Amino acid sequence: MLLAVLSGQLSVGWSNDFLDRQRDSRSSRTDKPIVAGEVSASLVGACAVVALILCVPLSLFSGWRAGSLHLIAVALAWAYNFKLKATMASAVPYAVAFGLLPVCVTLGLSQHPWPRPWAIVAASLHGLAAHFVNVLPDLESDRHTGINGLPQRFGYVASLIIGALLIASSMVVVALFAIDSEGSFQIGFLVLSIGGAVSIFISGISGRTRLAWTMTLCLAGLAVAALIANGNSIVNG
Repeated sequence: MLLAVLSGQLSVGWSNDFLDRQRDSRSSRTDKPIVAGEVSASLVGACAVVALILCVPLSLFSGWRAGSLHLIAVALAWAYNFKLKATMASAVPYAVAFGLLPVCVTLGLSQHPWPRPWAIVAASLHGLAAHFVNVLPDLESDRHTGINGLPQRFGYVASLIIGALLIASSMVVVALFAIDSEGSFQIGFLVLSIGGAVSIFISGISGRTRLAWTMTLCLAGLAVAALIANGNSIVNG
């Protein structure tokens, strides 16, 4: 499944750069390889297609259940790149695709168990938070180039607040349901999580949007570490 996720993410990232090349050019996004002239658009587009093709068998190696759901998640990400990012439904691919991740992991196990509902909720909340925080650096330029998704409609401050609250909610769910041990460890995880969410807000409100995004990724890593350390708590049965 690791290779499947890697190929899927590569296809999504490359397709995003290919489809957004004209918008990125109008916004002078020289950090983008196509705009900077470091690679041709045709090569990036071809790589996106190849990665997507490879994603199919790599996903199905984990079984048709997990594989099919992973392919649905990748398809949602492509739909976001093609159209949904500019609509009020921009958050839907993030909520559904992230929510499918724990399902893909558990259904890929030998007995094909389903994850507990809280794991899906936590993953979906984290995905939604990622959507609202990730767009902050380019929110205004997105508006000027026709991208008017949900965060762009809410505006910078509202999106930052929503993103911080969503990430905090996701971490609280993980702390309450994923961590078996009670007491100081659980309280410490909660304090660290809430502190991280506050740091995201402070970073964003002071204009350090890249730091806010880095903090979001760090909290995601913390949540994954908690799930790995308490792996049995995620599986039904």
